[in-house]
Amino acid sequence: MRLRALAGLAVAAVVAAAGCSAEPARDGQPADVPDRSTPAPDATEGIDPELAQFYTQELEWRDCGEGYQCSTATVPVDYADPGGDTLELALLRAPATGDQRLGSLLVNPGGPGASGVEYAQLAGSVVTEQVRERYDIVGFDPRGVAESTPVDCVDDAELDEYLAADATPDDDAEITEMEESIHDLAAGCATNSGELVPHIGTADVARDLDVLRAALGDEKLNYLGKSYGTFIGALYADQFPDRVGRLVLDGAIDPTLSGDDLGLGQARGFERALSAFLTWCFDQGDCALGSSEDEARATLAGLLQQADQQPLVTDDENRPLTESLAFYGIVLPLYLTADEGYEPLNEALDLALTEGDGTLLMTFADLYLERNSDGTYNGNANEVISLVNCMDHPESATADEARAALSEFTAVSQVFGPFLAWGGFGCSALADGLAEADVGGDDPTATSTAPPAPHPPVTAPGADPILVVGTTGDPATPYEWAQSLSEQLSSGVLLTYDSTVHTAYLAGSSCIDDAVDAYLLAGTVPDEGSTCAA
Repeated sequence: MRLRALAGLAVAAVVAAAGCSAEPARDGQPADVPDRSTPAPDATEGIDPELAQFYTQELEWRDCGEGYQCSTATVPVDYADPGGDTLELALLRAPATGDQRLGSLLVNPGGPGASGVEYAQLAGSVVTEQVRERYDIVGFDPRGVAESTPVDCVDDAELDEYLAADATPDDDAEITEMEESIHDLAAGCATNSGELVPHIGTADVARDLDVLRAALGDEKLNYLGKSYGTFIGALYADQFPDRVGRLVLDGAIDPTLSGDDLGLGQARGFERALSAFLTWCFDQGDCALGSSEDEARATLAGLLQQADQQPLVTDDENRPLTESLAFYGIVLPLYLTADEGYEPLNEALDLALTEGDGTLLMTFADLYLERNSDGTYNGNANEVISLVNCMDHPESATADEARAALSEFTAVSQVFGPFLAWGGFGCSALADGLAEADVGGDDPTATSTAPPAPHPPVTAPGADPILVVGTTGDPATPYEWAQSLSEQLSSGVLLTYDSTVHTAYLAGSSCIDDAVDAYLLAGTVPDEGSTCAA
């Protein structure tokens, strides 16, 4: 199970990464290009003197194959204690291909928990060639993620059990089982990564981003954040408005929302995505779910309930398709375009409904969860997302409160609402588990730099224009969040994509791509109210 809302990440990038070459070696030779990493001349201006050593560090780049360069940056574990423990952030740079370089463009694909290093390795799919010519594309693994002092809570077999566990408890016994499963995760996190766990929230990641900006030699931050990556960018802008360069926040998250608000928003978003799929499906004449909206939703909800009571068989007798895994299998194709996702989803549902075979849905779930066929997982995103979401949104709920909210979630979405309704209780169980393990004192879900929850509006007063991109039918980060974020930011400009995909840049619209490129290359923002059609 995952706590709070589902991951918000650029799934298309995850799909592409699944087929990319092996990750570059970190122990390559020194790079034979200009360093381009002299700290910014004003790196320590307005900075606590105790943090100066981090802002003025010189990054050592090395060739790690295929034209990429790798390095690490040092940051404090706790910004309130700069003289204490430190951690290393993994970096990968794809150098600008042209001579008229504008600086570095830091990129993040979302998550929480997605690897920015792997994302930058796909630089040709992350930005257009015109942007590649002018910027060094720099990906970073956020603290606790992948190769940046990763948190480690459970082994792969235990993670299988955790992700397959019942996330929609029906009675007290199942609630106890859910609580015990989360306590087991918390105990593993405490044993293996207890010192870091209280300090992996997004507010700390935003602080790291400013250290990276300075160490890369840039006076202002240029940044492309997608999905959850927009949350990092928004908090950065609010903390360091005078250091905002060109920020693209694509598939925006509204930082002011509570955990329950985020869950309800995603329930609505996936409900819209389901409607788009059903419209397509009915037009095909062979829709596995039936021939009407009501019938289709009831059939899909029934399939999930069936998997809850008796998991579906798959081609692996040791891994039946539980309700939670079926949920992920249904969700993944809804992130994609109609051409990419709808036919496979209809095929998977037909196989499950007519033959009781969950194999294809399991394939989609494994792709979403980045599980390999040998039972290993790529990275540690499935552990990070639970921790970070609960650190960022520490509002808790008792089992009775979660039960009381269930009707509101189900009213929003008969299919997706029940799965998202238990996030507050899940975070309560995680906090209790961490407290039992003596992690983070009395409030283990509060980081040293975390703002109050819910977060106040992010205004970034005095910042240069910030481009917020929203997709009208985005399932994971609903369009309303982009509208809200752009209104909060004092210099926010909203660009709208009339489509159903998750995130818009390089998703098939030359109109969107041209507008984002004009901003990144020349600082030109679109006219207010600009909309691009699919």
